[in-house]
Amino acid sequence: MISEVVPALKTSDTGVQALSWMDIFRISHLPIVNNLEFLGLISDKDIYDLNMAEEAIGNHKLSLFSPYVMMKQHIYEVIEIISRLELTVVPVLDENKHYKGLITLNDLLRTFANLSALKQPGGILELELNVNDYTLTEISQIIEGNDARILSLYVSSPEDSTKMTVTLKVSATDISSIIQTFNRYNYTIKASYMEGDEMEDLMNNRFDAFMKYLSI
Repeated sequence: MISEVVPALKTSDTGVQALSWMDIFRISHLPIVNNLEFLGLISDKDIYDLNMAEEAIGNHKLSLFSPYVMMKQHIYEVIEIISRLELTVVPVLDENKHYKGLITLNDLLRTFANLSALKQPGGILELELNVNDYTLTEISQIIEGNDARILSLYVSSPEDSTKMTVTLKVSATDISSIIQTFNRYNYTIKASYMEGDEMEDLMNNRFDAFMKYLSI
């Protein structure tokens, strides 16, 4: 994921150079590096606030913050730090704390899309359940019992809540039978998404069946 095109700044670079690179690469942060030493991140706001566009960055006393990830950290940790600090890039250091490059938000999103099977065809389900009722074994059995498999899964839970949401991407594009099985097991389905007009067709068929029942 390390970018091969976005450069790091040196203390001798000017604010104008920094803003130009930020504009070119559509980012709001750049690392300052001397040789292999990572000094910290500077943002476009820092440059504007200090009115330093024409001067070398090193001429100013900067209160830089220094977030980074290590080479062997997992992508989830990269996502966490970028999200928590609202960064557009995150520097990457090796085990000797030497600067190795940076990861941009756009590259991170592309990698995560591949990791979570977003590009593969399939349906999406959101289940709501009590935290104590969560069992991946049962959920997997329901999916696989309908001739499908889980492509990706993640859970979320609001703070101070006993409820959680399980979001599933499954290999089947028609998930109507999976929905019916989850209903039989008394799962609460918050939302479901199929490709094309399959969900609309399903609801229309159910409506037609209900109207026929009323006319009997």
